[in-house]
Amino acid sequence: MLNNDEILQLQYVEKLKTIIEEKEKALGRKMTCQVTTFGCQMNARDSEKLLGILKKAGFVETESDDADFVIYNTCTVRDNANQRLYGRLGALKPYKKKNPNMKIGLCGCMMQEPTVIEKIKNSYGFVDLIFGTHNVFCFAELLCRMYESDSRIIDIWEKTDKIVEALPIDRKYSFKSGINIMFGCNNFCTYCIVPYVRGRERSRNPEDIIAEIKGLVDDGVVEIMLLGQNVNSYGKNLEDPISFAELLRRIEKIEGLERIRFMTSHPKDLSDELIDVMASSKKICDHIHLPLQSGSSRILKKMNRCYDKEQYLALVERIRAKIPDISITTDILMAFPGETDEDVEETVDVIRKVKFDNAFTFIYSKRTGTPAASMPDQLDEGTMQRHFDVVLKEVQESARERLKRFEGRTVPVLFEEVNDHDPEYIDARMTSNTVVHVKAPSSCIGKIMNVKLTEFHGFYYTGEIV
Repeated sequence: MLNNDEILQLQYVEKLKTIIEEKEKALGRKMTCQVTTFGCQMNARDSEKLLGILKKAGFVETESDDADFVIYNTCTVRDNANQRLYGRLGALKPYKKKNPNMKIGLCGCMMQEPTVIEKIKNSYGFVDLIFGTHNVFCFAELLCRMYESDSRIIDIWEKTDKIVEALPIDRKYSFKSGINIMFGCNNFCTYCIVPYVRGRERSRNPEDIIAEIKGLVDDGVVEIMLLGQNVNSYGKNLEDPISFAELLRRIEKIEGLERIRFMTSHPKDLSDELIDVMASSKKICDHIHLPLQSGSSRILKKMNRCYDKEQYLALVERIRAKIPDISITTDILMAFPGETDEDVEETVDVIRKVKFDNAFTFIYSKRTGTPAASMPDQLDEGTMQRHFDVVLKEVQESARERLKRFEGRTVPVLFEEVNDHDPEYIDARMTSNTVVHVKAPSSCIGKIMNVKLTEFHGFYYTGEIV
């Protein structure tokens, strides 16, 4: 059943449709739109909603920068994401001069930063619509206001307790989909801006999640990805609390659903109950993304990660005891303030002991407003790069060695899309999240089929259908 906010926003979608129809009559053509996403899977899911609303209103999607409506869904985890946005905005200005009907919108995490809003006001006066993470569901309403007033709209909420999901959506894939199960984060890692821009944790009711997944399965989806900043703490703030493990048990019972993935898991909240559920499941994929950030207990404490090196290693040991063949991937943040060569060696030691299947390794980026930004002993660029290079080399060697274990096996894979470099091949994915290139017709896309892994290429396989 729709809640009042969902009903209201669907009414605005219909109103927007009328506005766009009138504009198209005046122009004598269809109006075009472009949605560009920066950042995480949750941003990608939000962008599917933005595009769904735009298409429902009558817009035609284009990849061209001279679209009638261009919106950037922003990320602010690292400074280079901010700089990329400013560069893209500068490139749009000439298009707007040529097309007086063009409108430009900005949304997402970066828009929750007051300093960013001031910079856009002062330096990018041609931007027409600005909103943040808490009122993304008001997109149709904000577009109506923008077009009706023909003036700039800036609508930033500091927080919200609303959860509004039942809106039009345009999925990238017909056979798999992300599902938001919670929003926000309560962890306040000292380097991270996310709790400040996404707000505190809010979990969706399990009944709503189950209903959405059932609808997706009826629409042909075979794999879902449960999304949250920290899925392991799902359900703690509900009126009737429920554990993430119990939510997974309920989702597993959905007929027609074949694969379940989730991310991201904070190590401090990963329970033995969750490990048991994963071990006994026939649908949960043999993959877990478990951010380490640092192998140094001293640095982990400064990061406010709420676990130390030994606790992380013990957790991995418990996981592998129950699920020996599981793929464990991670995030590692190098060059945190005060990090020494000894701290780097501690991180290398964890990599060697865990043997990650893959790792996303980043250099620390100072984010204004976070405790780490004002910490002493900020590292110089040369030291940052040196620390990063040491760990990246170790991660790559570890991952290559770990992934070799699949060679020669026959495994089920989900065929996802035509390979960018050779259209005779389809990119498929194992439950471990490892990519396999398979020579196959495009009719295989969306299907799960058995493939023999014939050749290992360092970080991916080639295989053949059996």
